[in-house]
Amino acid sequence: MKPEKHDYDAVIVGSGPNGLAAAILLQQNGLSVLLLEGKSTIGGGLRTEELTLPGYKHDVCSAIHPLAVGSPFFETLPLREHGLEYIYPTISAAHPFDNGTAAVLKKAIVETANLLGADRDTYIKLMAPLVTSWPGLASDVLGPLTFPKHPVHLAAFGLDALTSVNYLAKRFKTEEAKGLLAGMAAHSILPLKNLTTSAIALVLMVNGHLKGWPVPKGGSVKIAEALASYFTSIGGRIETNTYINNFDQLPSAKTILFDVTPKQLLQIAGHKFSSLYKWQLERYRYGMGVFKVDWALDDVIPFKAGEARQAGTVHIGGTLREIAACEQQIWDGLHPEKPFVLLAQQSLFDNTRAPQGKHTAWAYCHVPNGSNKDMTDFIEKQVERFAPGFRERIIGRHTFNTGQLENYNPNYIGGDINGGVIDIGQLFTRPVLRRSPYRTSAKGIYICSSSTPPGGGVHGMCGYHSAKRALKDVFNISIQS
Repeated sequence: MKPEKHDYDAVIVGSGPNGLAAAILLQQNGLSVLLLEGKSTIGGGLRTEELTLPGYKHDVCSAIHPLAVGSPFFETLPLREHGLEYIYPTISAAHPFDNGTAAVLKKAIVETANLLGADRDTYIKLMAPLVTSWPGLASDVLGPLTFPKHPVHLAAFGLDALTSVNYLAKRFKTEEAKGLLAGMAAHSILPLKNLTTSAIALVLMVNGHLKGWPVPKGGSVKIAEALASYFTSIGGRIETNTYINNFDQLPSAKTILFDVTPKQLLQIAGHKFSSLYKWQLERYRYGMGVFKVDWALDDVIPFKAGEARQAGTVHIGGTLREIAACEQQIWDGLHPEKPFVLLAQQSLFDNTRAPQGKHTAWAYCHVPNGSNKDMTDFIEKQVERFAPGFRERIIGRHTFNTGQLENYNPNYIGGDINGGVIDIGQLFTRPVLRRSPYRTSAKGIYICSSSTPPGGGVHGMCGYHSAKRALKDVFNISIQS
């Protein structure tokens, strides 16, 4: 019997950071790989456009990239040779308070700790061991649940990481230290009382101390362009304007990897799966959504805290108690009047983002999944609270509600930018509980999106691990990592 002929060895559906990572790893191992993208440009959440006024470049989705620069896979790639240049803000992140002060995340642990007063030594005791062990620990944390390469270090990390940030914050005395932790943990898009919220905070802070929180010069799209440029340089092929709704649209391949969430996977390939696997995917849980605002500004944001005027990222929400109450309200389906706001100031450091003397700003707050409520006024009031005079500097504005975000990127179900809830029930078992979370029940079909471990973020590790699994299963190629 003649072997079955295929158009490609592998086809990847979706060109977000995980789809690109999967495509690269497969192509690096000598396969013929086709990457399909539904829109006219690649990138998924890595896109930059003039959303407000001509000459003002706004990151449409992701903006600041501690996990991209700290990705164990991306750091092996020659992305600088393909046009990617990172700019490092003076301060990675600032967390202002009503009295005009701010807690900050600086690259040096001691510099960060010295600004926390009575909590100086507690902060160093918490962070220094994690920063030291992280280079060997990163692949264990940013991957599926397997036997760890560094079990002792992983156990030490897990003791803190698996707790709620509300619990972890009890070690600290000052509102500054507690607020800094709360702002970091709120990236989890979970109530701060939930287990695993400390993990998100610690991973972001460790990467800040090791690598910083950089801004890609020219916009987040430059990460996608560099990945795509490298992929095509080693023989990969990309087709845009190819939106996949039906499995029959796909060319024949030995393996197909989907950079989509369970909802789309069921729509495209559900008929290929076992009834048990479909039942599991149907019960996958999506989390809170986001409402996003981009501004064109005629000057910098006038934060009262000097540190906030030097930060690439600003966490706006006040105290731990205030942020925790806000995130719980949203989880319960409400819209708080004083939402926690994540704000980025790329143009302070990257002069390609706005005309000379002008600026851009990027921000979002969390909302209930699927919310259509316009949160613009609430977000702007929160910024104004810590930066009086901010609204006077707005000369252009663009907003996205959850429905518009999902329409822009179908992976953002109900505005959920994390690809599903990242709680203790879906941290390592996303999208379902299986020996390998990347395998589906159909031979040769894999899922490689942020709905698999380690979850949301521009790190490509979901795609890397999925491609690694497919290489072993389908092509008998083992990758050591």
